[in-house]
Amino acid sequence: MPLAHSPYRSGHGRVQKTAACCNSVGNRTATHGVEPGDRDLGRVALTRSTEDFEEFAKARTPQLYRSAWLLAGEHHLAEDLVQETLAKLYRAWRRVEQTDNPAAYAQTVLARTYISQRRRRSSTERPVERTPDRADQTGDHELRLSLLQAMAELSPLDRAVLVLRYFEDRSAEQVADDLGKNTGAIRTRTSRALSRLRAVLGDEAVHLAAL
Repeated sequence: MPLAHSPYRSGHGRVQKTAACCNSVGNRTATHGVEPGDRDLGRVALTRSTEDFEEFAKARTPQLYRSAWLLAGEHHLAEDLVQETLAKLYRAWRRVEQTDNPAAYAQTVLARTYISQRRRRSSTERPVERTPDRADQTGDHELRLSLLQAMAELSPLDRAVLVLRYFEDRSAEQVADDLGKNTGAIRTRTSRALSRLRAVLGDEAVHLAAL
């Protein structure tokens, strides 16, 4: 199913809100203690950087939200996770846009932010009874609910591993580097998590990557 027509879409209002909030702080920081001429140049550069970030964020938000929904298992928690991720990306945007793959970097930040959130609070959220922004294709709807139920049985780290490995199509070595683990541990977690998903989903597990 093309992502543009998937149930994982979320509005872009939060992207602009996040950029606006960060831009306000950035303006105060960038113009403090500098001469007026330099201050104007700094504002121009900051505006251009903000525009670049907003363009990137709008393009990547559907994919980030898709991953966030799989991790968090609930619409509003997924939106909060995406917003926090975008805020982190904005604060480090000049460095992020110089990386080889800013999109992959954003997914890594999302996964790490999710794990950090779960460490900060003992969350007891369970799968929602409906998928977000969804109204058709009952078969896919039921499969997504089954997927949420299966993912809810996994630890936060195992969820992150599966999302990065199979929904972001990364190698075990890449995931190990993303999450600061060794490759052997990632392979072990992947195998264990897949076994749990298959126990819940059965033959439907082969269709996961298409969701």
